[in-house]
Amino acid sequence: MEILSPQDLKEKFNDPWISPYHKVITMVDQELVEIVEYHPCVSGSHWVVNQYQRTSDLILKSYRDGNKHVFITKTGKTPLELKPSVNAAGIEEVVVEGDEVRVVHAGLAGAGVGAAMCRGMAEGVKRVELYDVGGGSKLGKAAVVTPRMEKIVLGLDDTDTKDEGATWTMAHNMGMELAKFGFQYIDHVIVQLYPHNPHKTQNCVSVALTFAVKPGEKNKLIEKAIKILKEKTLSQKTAIAVLEGINIPLTLREYAERTKKSMIYVDEAEKVAKELGIELIEITGSQGKIGALAALGLYDDVEEAVKVYY
Repeated sequence: MEILSPQDLKEKFNDPWISPYHKVITMVDQELVEIVEYHPCVSGSHWVVNQYQRTSDLILKSYRDGNKHVFITKTGKTPLELKPSVNAAGIEEVVVEGDEVRVVHAGLAGAGVGAAMCRGMAEGVKRVELYDVGGGSKLGKAAVVTPRMEKIVLGLDDTDTKDEGATWTMAHNMGMELAKFGFQYIDHVIVQLYPHNPHKTQNCVSVALTFAVKPGEKNKLIEKAIKILKEKTLSQKTAIAVLEGINIPLTLREYAERTKKSMIYVDEAEKVAKELGIELIEITGSQGKIGALAALGLYDDVEEAVKVYY
């Protein structure tokens, strides 16, 4: 076994058959780990997602969005029965050790190159324990070690008026600004709400922003988000909601679905949030709480999030 930093790998292996991943992020929520990886190819990651889900018992859910692929796993270790074409690559072990996450990848041929070499060169990787280089018909295997992060999702609504502004753009610009402070801005999901709501400005949507933060930095993220919105919002109804962790409670999902199909009022949003221990924060008013909370319930289901119910 060789222990190498991403820079060590780049200096030792500059072969034309190695394409470094862009970034790897790992978020921990008790026994769950969410691995977010940015593949070097736009759609090549779809093959990876398909193979990993089929091969690895540790993976509970996986999906691709562009060159980003996501694995939600449980911790533990399981043997892989690798077979060319059928089960070519997967995750063998996921371990949380203090402030680090250690994920062992293995794969055959090109999948092994991705497992051992390409991931190891990514931004966000602290070091790699390299067992087998891979390539050709050989096995590639490595443990990729990354910092332990936590997942925070901010729901946001009512930042515009009937005369100016757009919530989706303000939300994205806020995400980009927060990224300058070291928070990992991972995703932006637009959630279509009830189109017949008389309080809407026009299209009636809210937005969920997903971040990976260092342990203990949740409050810092929220404080900076509040400051940005107080300075930039155009509405007197702006509010945000805060969800911690990887799982979405069923009650929250059901609330979000109702918000897409019928009128919901502030008192119901506040009741659901209180029951679930979700923080609702008024920035300039309370009306935005309804959509902000709904955004949290659908941030991981983009197909349902954008559906319109007439």
